[in-house]
Amino acid sequence: MPSLFKRHPWRGVLAAATALALIFGAGHFAEQRELQAKMDALQQATAAHVLGLRGLVEKHDFLPHAAARHPDVRELLEAPRDAGLQARVNAYFADLQTTTGAAALFLIDREGLTLAASNWNLPSSFVGESYRQRPYFKDAVEGRRGLFYGVGLTTGQPGLFIAEPVRAAGGVMGVMVAKISLEPLERSWRHGANPVLLRDSRGVVFLSGVPEWVYHGVEPVSAADAAWIADHGQYGQRRQFGVLPWTIRLRDDMPGFMLATSAGGRAQEYLALDTPLPGLGWTLTVTEGMREVRAARRLALALGTLATALLLLGVLYWRLRERRYAEQRSAQRDLEQRVEERTRDLQQANAFRKAMEDSLLVGMRARDPEGKIIYVNPAFCAMVGYDAGELLGCRPPYPYWHPDDLEKQARESDDALQGRAAPHGFESRIRHKDGHDVITMVYTAPLIDADGVHRGWMSSIVDITAQKLAEARQRDQELRLQRSARLASAGEMASTLAHELNQPLMALSNFALAARALAMRGDPAMLAGALDDIVEQSRRASEIVKRVRAMINPQRADYATLAVGAVIGHAATLLKPELERNGVGLRLEVNDPDLRVRGDQVLLEQVLANLVHNAAQAVQDQPRRRRNIVLAARRATQGVHIAVSDQGPGIASDQLEQIFAPFFTTKPDGLGLGLNICRTIVEAHGGSMTVVNEADGGATFSFILPIVP
Repeated sequence: MPSLFKRHPWRGVLAAATALALIFGAGHFAEQRELQAKMDALQQATAAHVLGLRGLVEKHDFLPHAAARHPDVRELLEAPRDAGLQARVNAYFADLQTTTGAAALFLIDREGLTLAASNWNLPSSFVGESYRQRPYFKDAVEGRRGLFYGVGLTTGQPGLFIAEPVRAAGGVMGVMVAKISLEPLERSWRHGANPVLLRDSRGVVFLSGVPEWVYHGVEPVSAADAAWIADHGQYGQRRQFGVLPWTIRLRDDMPGFMLATSAGGRAQEYLALDTPLPGLGWTLTVTEGMREVRAARRLALALGTLATALLLLGVLYWRLRERRYAEQRSAQRDLEQRVEERTRDLQQANAFRKAMEDSLLVGMRARDPEGKIIYVNPAFCAMVGYDAGELLGCRPPYPYWHPDDLEKQARESDDALQGRAAPHGFESRIRHKDGHDVITMVYTAPLIDADGVHRGWMSSIVDITAQKLAEARQRDQELRLQRSARLASAGEMASTLAHELNQPLMALSNFALAARALAMRGDPAMLAGALDDIVEQSRRASEIVKRVRAMINPQRADYATLAVGAVIGHAATLLKPELERNGVGLRLEVNDPDLRVRGDQVLLEQVLANLVHNAAQAVQDQPRRRRNIVLAARRATQGVHIAVSDQGPGIASDQLEQIFAPFFTTKPDGLGLGLNICRTIVEAHGGSMTVVNEADGGATFSFILPIVP
């Protein structure tokens, strides 16, 4: 074939061009297919993020509209100096903010002055502050719904402000505003694998999973836009907005664009897609990493190179056979010259073929029909650890056969020599010369010479040891994860039972000691009372086990219509000995004891007992005058509001968000399950539980239960 290329150089150029076209065509095809898969995933992720954003806004969109129609809100705008009315509106806003999870709610008069706010009792209260320069206020005063994202002028915390005009017969009389925090959304983005960001209508990034991109623009922010942002205090005192370190390359064959940038201190390449959010005036950008695309291209190039090499080897073999037929038909007078030329050509072809075969990464082994090895390439020798001199001429069993699989490998060898080898290959374990195992895939095909005579069998051997080890590690990891999940579930249930049974068991121990003392004194009347208490606490422990089983399987729950006053009174009676022993006072403030709720009395009493017990521990180190607990119940808009307040040190601000998390505790001997179980019980009754620190010290745990009509 080299001589053919010498006589016809254009054929060599054509062959090389064809080979390169096949290789790069395969790489391009694999890259485009992976890129299309990435784009499909990117569009799905974008749709999910758009739904999440719209859901977050729509979840709170009704708040200003609903609050603006409350009678007290309208009356406060008409009589802004009425202190009692202002207190009721503040309490209403605080309750609504706690229930809905909004960051803040506040009411502004037509002059831009805040009259009431949900954070009225905090140092960062909005009450008395003027927000007339805010765009959402201007829109609402003019009768339109206002929507604005920016940094709070008072708190310095960013959020989305939704404003609604409060209308009267004479027009707009004030503005109702709800502030929504997007911090949980940004926090989830920061834990994501690929960056997600939001830009406002002026191109400034205000929310991103990459913190260093915030308050930067894709393009330089114009002087007019920067002045507008500064005049309205949209991003606090910030006046300058840098340009994102992005290099963007657009593609005509699909939506989106290629993005080269740095994230986390490393150069990254992403496929990005912009999605406008018309109702909000924002632009959502979602990205997908390009690592898999580049890997697919490299793999396709490698496979294309291997396939092209095999194709060239086949073409070479075919050309050699054709040349031999031509030589046989040549005249006798040119025989010696042609033999010499053929010998030279064969030597060159064999050298070329050997060079190609030696460069293959796949092991090659040829055997004659009786199973004798007649050819091995360097890749196969490296795979088994034996050189060609040790393998050529060997017959079964071969030295690299695994001693534990001799019968299996002999059967597979016989099948291959008889032409019964599986066309899709088979897995075989062999033993390297140095003693370690190698897992391979073997593919066998007939070896036909130039005359069409079957001369043996050619096998391609691929080392898949690393792949099998990776699969084994993955299976082992999955089994460990399953065992860990089962152990965690069992541990959590055991901890729950231990925590809930602690109080009745302690009571049983105290009553038993009292009964023994009474028996020694010979007082049968009081002894009978102590024994009755022991029986009652035993039944209570049994009821707790029953209720915990009901929490696991809701079909076992035993709910009844209960009077709030009776539940609170019975819980207070159970706690009285412990509180008196520790010198702690308990005051009950039940405005309407006949309010009815539907639930399980034992579980609700357990919630109250846990909350009061925690409050008693919180005040035990306080002066005598501050060892007081208030257990209050009152009718609320959503149901009955029950609160337990203490005068202890309160809860650290960095622990408020995780106070209800399972296994989180501030006590040296605590399990961290009490508050988590209380919240679970309240939610099972259709209610919700919250905690706040009081301004004069202490904390208040409260929950709301639906009232039975």
